[in-house]
Amino acid sequence: MSNLLGQKHILPLCLLLPLLVVIPGLLSGSQPVAWLFATDIGQTVLWQIRLPRVLMAFLVGALLAWAGVLIQGMVRNPLADPGLIGVSGGAAVGAALFVVLVASGLALPGWGQTLLAFGGGVLALLVVLKLGLSGQSLQAMSFLILAGIAVNVLASAVIGLLSYMATNEALRQITFWSLGSLSGADWLWVVTMALALTAGLLFWPRRARRLDALLLGEVEARSVGINVSQLQWQVVLWVALFVSLAVSASGMIGFIGLISPHLARLLTGAAHRRVMPLAVVLGGSLLVAADTLARTLIAPAELPIGIVTTLIGAPLFIALMVREKRRFQW
Repeated sequence: MSNLLGQKHILPLCLLLPLLVVIPGLLSGSQPVAWLFATDIGQTVLWQIRLPRVLMAFLVGALLAWAGVLIQGMVRNPLADPGLIGVSGGAAVGAALFVVLVASGLALPGWGQTLLAFGGGVLALLVVLKLGLSGQSLQAMSFLILAGIAVNVLASAVIGLLSYMATNEALRQITFWSLGSLSGADWLWVVTMALALTAGLLFWPRRARRLDALLLGEVEARSVGINVSQLQWQVVLWVALFVSLAVSASGMIGFIGLISPHLARLLTGAAHRRVMPLAVVLGGSLLVAADTLARTLIAPAELPIGIVTTLIGAPLFIALMVREKRRFQW
């Protein structure tokens, strides 16, 4: 893997890149910049609507990118993604189930949606890994992707069934949410996801070398004293936590968890101690940029952000598949 970005350049890039996307994200919209600072309403829009939205966009992108790093490291597959292998679909089933239950009159706390999404994400990931395991080693990447497609199809069918059973209001919520949206951003979500990201920063950097060893294979990782089973369970739980928070807050947003880790590895190599921070910053920055486009392309209307990320990510995913195919042909 090429190493285009040295260790000493990672920190400046991680500090500079968010500023380059956050500031335009704050100032872009249907109203001129002067209006934001010259009127009381503009100040309210800037600090109470746009700022939490931009921050939540960065945090959602960061969590999805981190989930992508972890799942790709565990399955040793650069094409693995929380959305492609069914984690996002499982989390979406849990979140949609919450919407239907609440609409039917069942009193549930707000955090119940995240809890159900977490359970759905864990279950989906376990099913995919079970289908993609042969003894103690993972099958070829094509088989893993097929397992993810099967779980995603099943998740889509369940969501369709829930939509059919839902009330009109719940159906609108599920439809709008399934396209991805950051319009529900508030400071509670920002704080919650910031805490999850902080917990990840405390937990995973010390385990970066274990993920590096796992890239060599499970047998090799065990030979140097790594508890592979424990590490895999840690990855499963953290991926499900990150994805469930992102899905509950913003709906279905695809390809961030695929693109960001791959770009990070292209820039700095495969070592997780460099890939993780860079991928997190890239993921957050990409989603802020995508949200800015979603808000400004057809202003004053707004495109669902999931459509924007898919339009950007799908061609890149195809390019990655072509690249991997050529590599295997060699």
